[in-house]
Amino acid sequence: MKGRVLIIAGSDSGGGAGIQADIKAVTALDGFAMTAITALTAQNTHGVHGVVGIEPAFIAQQIDVVLGDLGADAIKTGMLHSAAVIQTVASALAAHAPATPLVIDPVMVAKGGHRLLQAAAERSLIEQLLPRATLVTPNLPEAEALAGFAVANEADMARAGQAILAMGPTAVLVKGGHLEDSDAVIDLLVDAHGVMRFTHPRIATRSTHGTGCTLASAIACGLAQRLTLADAVTRARDYVRRAIETAPGFGGGHGPLNHAVTFNPDWRSS
Repeated sequence: MKGRVLIIAGSDSGGGAGIQADIKAVTALDGFAMTAITALTAQNTHGVHGVVGIEPAFIAQQIDVVLGDLGADAIKTGMLHSAAVIQTVASALAAHAPATPLVIDPVMVAKGGHRLLQAAAERSLIEQLLPRATLVTPNLPEAEALAGFAVANEADMARAGQAILAMGPTAVLVKGGHLEDSDAVIDLLVDAHGVMRFTHPRIATRSTHGTGCTLASAIACGLAQRLTLADAVTRARDYVRRAIETAPGFGGGHGPLNHAVTFNPDWRSS
């Protein structure tokens, strides 16, 4: 087991996304997962049916005691539903882990359409957390919300990545899974050096619940294990693809991935 990853995110009672997916992904890649839970959701493959937020002071306490004792080699954030939670997380990370690699999955809307980030909190996310990020991983709706314009094709994705990059993160991974008229899934990694393009054939499946959470946590695990960002993204995308291909088919809606898919975390040496 190598690489300590602190995950600050909400719980998914259905086990396909959120904290549950994060823990499974980090464990599958031979990392050690720790958590600070920001919210509880009543959730299944059909959507989010209820949300109970955790008090910001208790979120801070979870972060404080974990980092004060166990430490972390990388941190990943997921569902941060309010401005108060974002401010709490930003303050805790500034106090306890100012230089630790941070992957931000800007969770805004669940796959079923339920809003997971209050509209008033978007500005807090942009101003307080994005400038601290090593990587931000928006899907297309999230990229549109952050960049402030429609994203309909690969050129728009690159432009949105540059717009988000200007907000302060070191890099942005714009995920193109929502471009459903394409036969391929195209993701663009945008940083100060330019744009790196990742692609693989689109898989026809309804088992896509938790792909964003899983990908971001897998990347964070790679960074915790001292992979370069490009290698961490490459390995994470490969892992998610295999997890989709071998998904168990549970539930009647957007089903979960197979997070336990056999995968060599030292994939470069295989």
